Amino acid sequence: MQQVAVGLTPPSLKAEHHLQRPTPMGGGKRHSSAASTSGKKSRPSPSPPFTADDLTPVLSLLASAVSLSLRFLSDSDLLLLPSQTLSLESSLLSSSFSLSRLLSLLPSSSLQSLQTLALETSPSSSSSSSSWFLRFLSSSSSHGFDPRWIEVFRMSKPSFYLLLQHLSPSLLSDPSSGPPDHKLGAALFRLAHAAPFRGVARRFGLPSPAAACRAFYQVCKAVADQLGHLFELSSDLQRVVQGFTWMSLPNCCGVLGFARFSVEGELKGGSVIAQGLVDSEGRFLDVSVGWHGSMTPAQIITRTKLYKAQHVVLAGGPPVELNGVSVPRYLLGSSCCPLLPWLLTPFKMVDSRSSSSKDSIFNSVHARGMELADRAFGRVRARWQLLQTSWKEDCAEALPYVVVASCLLHNYLIKCSEPMPDEIEVCVKELKFLDFEGKEDEAGERIRDALASHMSLVTCS
Repeated sequence: MQQVAVGLTPPSLKAEHHLQRPTPMGGGKRHSSAASTSGKKSRPSPSPPFTADDLTPVLSLLASAVSLSLRFLSDSDLLLLPSQTLSLESSLLSSSFSLSRLLSLLPSSSLQSLQTLALETSPSSSSSSSSWFLRFLSSSSSHGFDPRWIEVFRMSKPSFYLLLQHLSPSLLSDPSSGPPDHKLGAALFRLAHAAPFRGVARRFGLPSPAAACRAFYQVCKAVADQLGHLFELSSDLQRVVQGFTWMSLPNCCGVLGFARFSVEGELKGGSVIAQGLVDSEGRFLDVSVGWHGSMTPAQIITRTKLYKAQHVVLAGGPPVELNGVSVPRYLLGSSCCPLLPWLLTPFKMVDSRSSSSKDSIFNSVHARGMELADRAFGRVRARWQLLQTSWKEDCAEALPYVVVASCLLHNYLIKCSEPMPDEIEVCVKELKFLDFEGKEDEAGERIRDALASHMSLVTCS
């Protein structure tokens, strides 16, 4: 347990035996009795200054209260929610350091009664043999469902250990940063609760915050390496196409959405943009992250691997005939995207009062489809709260890897049939991108018109 001593010898400039109050306005000069009898109103006498001896009992009580609160937090950390422990820990440690600095300003001659007092700077020891993680594991039931796993790691115990089985080969390369299960737990805890590396290291018995940082990025890389097959655009496209038939979107291969992740400073334009392709179940089929915050979706699309590979990926299946028009496989995109033969955007300038027109019907179905992408990004953010924070500029280069790992873990949990807790069902509203103002593709217009006519017939029948 780290401690901050409060009986240190103070600097020579602090050698006074009392703390002076600020000098009164007007120089603090006292009026003589002659002056007061001359009809001028006398100033009230200033209160005597507090001495160190006056403050010592109060500071001693405050120090004891903080230390006892930290001890309570250490003893109760298995009973409290992670959000509660992190909030209390942050507040108490801040109070502890502030109080320690205040005590260090008092002269040593006035601190004799505080010589045995020390303030804890962490709720419990960071020793791996007594870490919170090991105590959590020992308290977890070996049989039956334990809801604490979902609260702490955003997944059940079986899913955690199945994931560990997948990632262990990649996590054994650096034993200095802890055992594989400790690394995985530490990374998921930080990702789920935006926990600082100092708190992560203490909870999981890792040697230092730097070791916790290494473990976190090792897990993110292992997820990308071992779970990359869960982006199933190329491997399971027929399943994806069938999933959109219930939305009256024949031959649709996914919904293309965009999300911003905040970055401090101007290096990245205040944010990093992610492009994600989502299926009808909310799974990510493709993710491209790291684009400068000032770029538009139209500029991003043409630079992605998806754009370069779409003619191969989407051409693998037969087109469908709708009203005499051959409709190839396609994606849905929002109004911020260009209309292309394989990327269909909503109609512009549609009268909202005419809900029965084919353009309005198409836009309504299209909007329901676009909600899939918004909801998928929203759930990733809500489940992995580290993505809700604003990243420091010097860490911005690592953010894309964390976003990709988060999306893959999102897919993994869907594959494991993990339930979506109520508190993370909320869809995070994105800052809207401006509508694309360029010329629309003629082939794209014909395909969109054919789909709109088809939807109108299906709706009216």
